[in-house]
Amino acid sequence: MACAAMLSVQVGLAVSVGLIDLVGAEGAAWLRLVWAGALMLVIGRPWRIRWRREAPVAAVLLGIVTAGVTLLFMQAVARLPLGTASALEFLGPLGVAVLRGRGSARWVWPGLAAAGVLLLTEPWSGGADPVGVGFALAAACCWAAYILLTQRVGDQVAGLAGLGVSMPVAAVTASLVAGPATLPQMTPGLWLVGLGLALLLPVLPFSLELLALRRLTAAAFGTLMSLEPAFALLVGLVLLAQVPGPLAVLGICLVVAAGVGAERTGAREPEGSAGEQGGGPRDHGVAVDA
Repeated sequence: MACAAMLSVQVGLAVSVGLIDLVGAEGAAWLRLVWAGALMLVIGRPWRIRWRREAPVAAVLLGIVTAGVTLLFMQAVARLPLGTASALEFLGPLGVAVLRGRGSARWVWPGLAAAGVLLLTEPWSGGADPVGVGFALAAACCWAAYILLTQRVGDQVAGLAGLGVSMPVAAVTASLVAGPATLPQMTPGLWLVGLGLALLLPVLPFSLELLALRRLTAAAFGTLMSLEPAFALLVGLVLLAQVPGPLAVLGICLVVAAGVGAERTGAREPEGSAGEQGGGPRDHGVAVDA
């Protein structure tokens, strides 16, 4: 299920690249989030559960961060190959893993990841779009916050109710940023495309990841999610004909290796209930202490 979720994420991003040409990067992100917010409100039914006092605040913050990572990453994908953008974004969970990990060995992984980023961006050649790199790194920061907030919401809220709040908040946040410019461009066909993309990303992968986290340890799930940049590389090659050079392939391998290594030194200790074992979509199981 975790692998299916990663594949769904990357295919959804690859398909969204075509939508960027029609409504722009922010418009493509906004369209997905609007549909996802409506769908998760119905599926999650947050009004049917008893909320802890702090949980709604965490869910709202998670929604804002979700909008941020989505909008920023779409801007990065508009300027960079999918594999490169995903590897740069993965520095967010890697940073959380390193900072929350244990033992001196965890400091090895930032150096390995830095070497991978240098090979991916090749600053000596001037080939990588610096604005795209900036957007990807900003998305990485949002993803780091996303992990911490998702774990908090997952610990406090059962089932999909947390997503039933955070995704509508993400939709509203994205609407404030991109809605006014995108709405005049919308057609019935684009609305249907947006519905399909929302099911592919984020509704399907978020649900699959939640189910996977109920069956896998945090360590196992985190190791699997470290493979996401490799999935991005393959999907970019097959669907977008983005052929990476040998240095880019090596760079992605180094980032993946750094993610696996950092996760192994910073996995969360299992606690009593399933909901306390990091249970939240895109938790990634990396380096978050209880």
